[in-house]
Amino acid sequence: MSDGKPPAAWLAVKPYLNGGLSGMAATCIIQPIDMVKVRIQLGAKGSPLAVASQIVKSDGVGALYKGLSAGLLRQATYTTARLGLFNNISVALKDMNGGANIPLWQKALAGLGAGGLGALVGTPADLTLIRMQADNTLPVEQRRNYKGVGDAFVRIVKEDGVSGLFRGATPTIVRAMALNMGMLASNDQAKEMLIEAGVKGQSATLGGAFIAGFFASACSLPFDYVKTQMQKMKPGPDGKMPYASALDCAAATLKNHGPLQFYSGFPTYIVRIAPHVVFTLMFADALPKLQKSYGL
Repeated sequence: MSDGKPPAAWLAVKPYLNGGLSGMAATCIIQPIDMVKVRIQLGAKGSPLAVASQIVKSDGVGALYKGLSAGLLRQATYTTARLGLFNNISVALKDMNGGANIPLWQKALAGLGAGGLGALVGTPADLTLIRMQADNTLPVEQRRNYKGVGDAFVRIVKEDGVSGLFRGATPTIVRAMALNMGMLASNDQAKEMLIEAGVKGQSATLGGAFIAGFFASACSLPFDYVKTQMQKMKPGPDGKMPYASALDCAAATLKNHGPLQFYSGFPTYIVRIAPHVVFTLMFADALPKLQKSYGL
């Protein structure tokens, strides 16, 4: 350190490191809910509790954490990038505005950009997570039986090439752009409005995080549904994939099941997404304060 200030390299890395750590900590808490959400989207019947009970009955409690290694890797890539980029973009926009709070539309653009770039980095880990979570829903002869995230990566590259790691990348990126626009823009805007209304400290942080959780869920679920269908699909008996593209998947879903199908599993989704958003944003708020107390 020089003049009591943290090194420039640490200040550059800090937003990315804190973003990744926040997302990973939140994932450890939320992973079982995410498993139930994926099963419902893939056709499991019953309430979230009933689906969770069936998973435990059939495969044991550990099955609720299947794919955790891929989930943590996803956060280490995707959330590291999206929160770090959003922080840097927001700081740059604020400087351009003379230090004043940036308007909502600029926050939304920052969320869209950070979410899209972060999702591109995190798509391979997201693909392995979906496949590991969906594996037990397939007929026994069709299961991939990945031993872990490393085995999944190696086998996907071996069977489908490097491009196979990016299957479903388009809906993943679009979904991430929608989610982060809803999450990051609404969180910053809500906190500013709460502070202006006299709400201070952790109350403003928590209130902004809850509001962000709702908007993140509402904006992203239709894209999440399409992404899940694209990433878990397998060739049919004729060797053809069920859907030619994300748009084809969306059109087929709309035609065959109606618009509400895109919101299947919404109660579970919001229960999963909103707490993950809240925990991520709370950790992201707390980590810099903890680091500051140590002079970092």
